[in-house]
Amino acid sequence: MKFLPAASVFTLCLLNAYCASADQGVDASTINRIAEEGFNHGQVIDLAEYLSDQIGGRMTNSPAMRKAEKWSQDMFRSWGLKDVHAEAFDFGRGWWIESAHTRMTVPRSLALRSIPIAWTPATDGTLSAAIIVAPIRHERDLAEWKGKLSGKIVLVSYPDAPKDETGPAFKRLEDGDIGKLNAFHQPTFDADDDKNMAERLSLIKNTDSFLAAEGAVAIVRMSRSDDALVHGEGRFPQVGATLKLPEIEMAAEDYRRLARLAKVGEVKIDIVSNVHFEDQDHNAYNIIADIPGSDAKAGYVMAGAHLDSWVAGDGAADNGAGSVVVMEAARILSRLGIKPKRTIRFALWSGEEQGLYGSSAYVAQHLATRPVSTDPVLSGFSSYFAKTWPIKPLPGFNDMVGYFNLDNGSGKIRGIYAEGNFAAIPVLRNWLAPFESLGANRVVAQNTGSTDHVMMTRLGLPAFQFIQDPLDYDTKVHHTNLDTFDHLRTEDLRQAAVIMAAVLLDAAQSDTPLPRNVVPTQPVPTDNFTYRDPAKN
Repeated sequence: MKFLPAASVFTLCLLNAYCASADQGVDASTINRIAEEGFNHGQVIDLAEYLSDQIGGRMTNSPAMRKAEKWSQDMFRSWGLKDVHAEAFDFGRGWWIESAHTRMTVPRSLALRSIPIAWTPATDGTLSAAIIVAPIRHERDLAEWKGKLSGKIVLVSYPDAPKDETGPAFKRLEDGDIGKLNAFHQPTFDADDDKNMAERLSLIKNTDSFLAAEGAVAIVRMSRSDDALVHGEGRFPQVGATLKLPEIEMAAEDYRRLARLAKVGEVKIDIVSNVHFEDQDHNAYNIIADIPGSDAKAGYVMAGAHLDSWVAGDGAADNGAGSVVVMEAARILSRLGIKPKRTIRFALWSGEEQGLYGSSAYVAQHLATRPVSTDPVLSGFSSYFAKTWPIKPLPGFNDMVGYFNLDNGSGKIRGIYAEGNFAAIPVLRNWLAPFESLGANRVVAQNTGSTDHVMMTRLGLPAFQFIQDPLDYDTKVHHTNLDTFDHLRTEDLRQAAVIMAAVLLDAAQSDTPLPRNVVPTQPVPTDNFTYRDPAKN
């Protein structure tokens, strides 16, 4: 046996005492009451059905999103939550699809599977024209098509060949899969990373301007997925930034057919894109609701999910599932009459799909600010893309003592990503321990991105994303026309709501707040000896 030095023994005792005293969590009887309410009297499935089937896809600032904003506030109030309100931030134009279809007319009549691309203009009736296949991957490709596009519908994607599917379309995580996530990847920093994203978006805008100037009448892009999946993702909702030409995304199989036919003869298609812009209110709204805490000085814990979605499907898995789990956790805790020490706040974000605009706005209003980027390439982009320094904490910075996000479909919770917050790992493990039989007891070091908790973790706040079974989320459902209620798993939603409620209550009742990470300062480049590869843009 090896004896530890006295200082090390003292440090180890302090750590054990901290974990034992601060992180015991909620008493067993309360956990059982949460489980009883969620599993035997739950409403999460009814919430999911209403949001998916009756409201449907929820583009930010669209009529459907406005309906979802009102409905969610009404539900929070009906459950007795307090200070329920919509928190405004500047976003831009709303947009929605009334009807749309595409048909090949020459060399034969054939319905084509497609969707209008978000925030692109309507066709003003049926647009009929010959196509030209003009793949544009870089700014330098535009010059090749000068003088060749007048009156044409331009197919701008390169018609890549189909790829073999090498993995399962539907998957539940096994222990080994989760174990692979428990590996911390050191952060890297390259000042050009943000510019790469901005330049890709600039290519879309510049292509639209070039084609419009050349007299093209519409743009067609190929879906990035096979199996007749379409997405319709678009950008530029800002006032004054609307693209000039109607654009549609076409199923990959139909796009490739048109490209083959164009090699041997004339091809004509009809496009109808009956879409509408909404300009009555350019503000988007985050929905906020509280269960008040008994100690005004103890701060608040928070759960969040984004309420907005794309509209190829109904926004059921992305992220109706996360939204209704957050709502159900609020209902459970309120229904049980729990009076937490810290306020428990529930947030349904807007504008997530366009760059985490809603959570960025919350951060800027309540938590911390960053300077506006002076780089003209990054001007006008969300702070998700334009990271600047120094971070300036606001007076409310220390009030948030924990944030938990759910945004990876409807798969059941399997654990929590620690997001590089090593000190929080033993605390989170203790809080998840009662749910081992539900398969949700793992805390892994790996971090995740592309959803709303990122805006908090970038400040060093204790903000986390749950690990979830992937199901068919990434393979088939994410942003596609298959994002409907049928691709939700109702037992998983109930499980997630129970765990969300319990973990929130743990964080609200703990004697010691969750450990924070450090407030970041501007990193130095990870590697000063690499060259930027223009071919990657």
